[in-house]
Amino acid sequence: MWFSTLRSILFVSWLWAIVPAFAAEPMLVSNSLNTCQEDSMFTASLFKVVYTPNNNTAFLNIVATSSVEGSVVFDIAISAYGYTIIQTTIDPCKVGLAGLCPMTAGKIPLKFNLPVGEEAASQIPSIAYNFPDLDATVRVFLNMTDTKKSVACVEADISNGKTVDLIAVKWVLAIIAGLVLCSSAILNGLGHSNAAAHVASGALSLFGFFQAQAMLGLTAIHLPPVVQSWTQDFQWSMGIINVDFMQDIFTWYQRATGGTPSTIFDSLTTVSVQVEKRALSVMPDAAVNLYRRSAALLPRGAASLMKRGNVMTGSGSYIVYGIQRVAFRAGIETTNLFMTGLVFFCLFVVVTIGAVAAFKGLCELAVKQKWMKGDKFLEFRNGWLTVLKGILFRLTLIGYPQMAILCLWEFTQVDSPAEVVLAVFFIAGMTITLGWAASKVIRIARRSVAMHRNPAYILFSDPQALNKWGFLYVQFRASAYYFIIPVLGYTLVKAMFIAFAQNSNTAQAIGFLLLEAGALIAASVLRPWMDKSTNSFNIAICAVNFINAIFLLIFSDVFNQPPLVNGVIGLILFFLNAIFATVLLLMVIVSTTLIFYRKNPDGRYQFMADDRTSFMKSQSQLTGTTELDALAATARGDKAGYKAGLDLDDDNESISSASMRRRTDTSNLTIPTAAPNGAYNRNNNAEPPRSPVDPSVPLFPANGGPQRAPSPYNGNSGASQRSQHSGSPPSYRAQNNASPWQRGAGYDH
Repeated sequence: MWFSTLRSILFVSWLWAIVPAFAAEPMLVSNSLNTCQEDSMFTASLFKVVYTPNNNTAFLNIVATSSVEGSVVFDIAISAYGYTIIQTTIDPCKVGLAGLCPMTAGKIPLKFNLPVGEEAASQIPSIAYNFPDLDATVRVFLNMTDTKKSVACVEADISNGKTVDLIAVKWVLAIIAGLVLCSSAILNGLGHSNAAAHVASGALSLFGFFQAQAMLGLTAIHLPPVVQSWTQDFQWSMGIINVDFMQDIFTWYQRATGGTPSTIFDSLTTVSVQVEKRALSVMPDAAVNLYRRSAALLPRGAASLMKRGNVMTGSGSYIVYGIQRVAFRAGIETTNLFMTGLVFFCLFVVVTIGAVAAFKGLCELAVKQKWMKGDKFLEFRNGWLTVLKGILFRLTLIGYPQMAILCLWEFTQVDSPAEVVLAVFFIAGMTITLGWAASKVIRIARRSVAMHRNPAYILFSDPQALNKWGFLYVQFRASAYYFIIPVLGYTLVKAMFIAFAQNSNTAQAIGFLLLEAGALIAASVLRPWMDKSTNSFNIAICAVNFINAIFLLIFSDVFNQPPLVNGVIGLILFFLNAIFATVLLLMVIVSTTLIFYRKNPDGRYQFMADDRTSFMKSQSQLTGTTELDALAATARGDKAGYKAGLDLDDDNESISSASMRRRTDTSNLTIPTAAPNGAYNRNNNAEPPRSPVDPSVPLFPANGGPQRAPSPYNGNSGASQRSQHSGSPPSYRAQNNASPWQRGAGYDH
């Protein structure tokens, strides 16, 4: 049923994606005019051109400023993916362009329809109207008729309205990622820990790949249009989601806390916005000089916008790049981007808490009404608060890349004092929380190695520790428990490069290349994940990320390659990542679906070499013990597997310290070697409960004779405690500190 539902979602989304493509009218569109020559004497603050081949008409809406006087000739060159396909010359006097023959100095508003001849229309290939995210540019030089000197140069990017930035794709990706994460939680609740660990590892790796794709789009490096649109499909994983009423709230909040919201979208009818196709460091000198000359003339409000990175040229148009480019394409004002990501992360956490609490209530209701067996989700129902803590830690880990980038970027924007305070609180809180949790795991693992010569013993034998801290190490092999530290460091450094190097595309490209190279080498050499298939899955992701980093370095124009190279590399990046993402999705979907069709989900995976399965409480390995757990819990008066008031932050209540206390408890030193049971009754109101079961022979009655307490001076005291029953309070406490998965099986009486 789960697979059929997913198949229906995919089919509907596919129809949603292709129907508009066939129904839309073919056209070519340009929305901005950029200068491409220093001291250009012709600029435009508003430029909108739409050409429709059905009627061979081009609609133009231009607000230009010209310093040119006299007759000119337009030298036009049209290129696609860096390759020049059309080059021609037009005399505005011959084609009858009013206001341009001859040209006069001043502001020139132009709004008219221009017929396009059949000969010119036939030179445009049909693929230009259908290929998504067309990377085409029209460059026009204005040459004086008498001197042939170029007095201006302008260029416009051409689009056909088709794009791979589709809402349907975003929904499908988000739904699949959510279903897989929920599947791992359900499997864990049913007791199939081995299968749940594999599914969770695949889901986290897949989500991490989605976030890595989104980070490519957040860089300030020039990206071809198809790459911009492809990375935009994954920005939901960074919390960049546009909801109109929420944007109004964020704008109000910013004004109320002393900020000045940007108004790019409010000025689109009068001002063009250039989606930057080259970083500022490699822009034409004309654009840089115009920006510098206009800086001193800007009013205070515009200057504050400029500090936030909304670059306004001398012609009055805006240039967006990097994080601003992502915000603009998502329909979000630049000054609202931080609050958008922050609020969606908080909503994600709140919704998850509500869903877990609702599931707990539904389970209890189902058991009470006998709709579900009492042993279903028993471990979750008894320790759901501990499970919830672990889920919140996992959400913190998932949202850390998003919040690290947005919070660090907010420090460079200072949208309002209140938002800066929020950024400090979240980046510091999440970093400290994850760092402390990682150090906790390392301490537990080292204690396990010291006591049992195996880090897996304590990490996987205590269900409370596994439920709360397992998100940091369950996807790795037991001996690589430390690998979460370099993962967190990699994430934080990558976020710093994205947030702090928005004005240096070369620094970002080199930083990404070094980080991804280090990640690939570490993953290939250490192979820290739980088994061979999981290692291969993650190493492949690291390899693709490294290839993408190489492509970013090429896009930064550090090699001064011709534009044709960038166009071809952009197509390669898109097809490579699209195919790889599809393969990853199919692998995760098929693997998760097959698990639900198996009677024993844990049996689908081989046992890991770190012996974790020997210590984990798995339904397939401990079948039939849940009823005994419940009986034992009822007899003790507590919840099976979880003590009342237990918190995992207390090391003294963990399995790791229980055996240690049995070895070092000094209270045993005051116990006589052979004390009768009555000796303790004088100092206690009631005798501790006795078990009719002999621990040396589980599930068989013991004789009722008096028992001898173990001697504290006996070298085999630990073995004596396990083979003898004592009515002493110390012995009673030690026995009840046994592991929850041993209780009810005759080991604790």
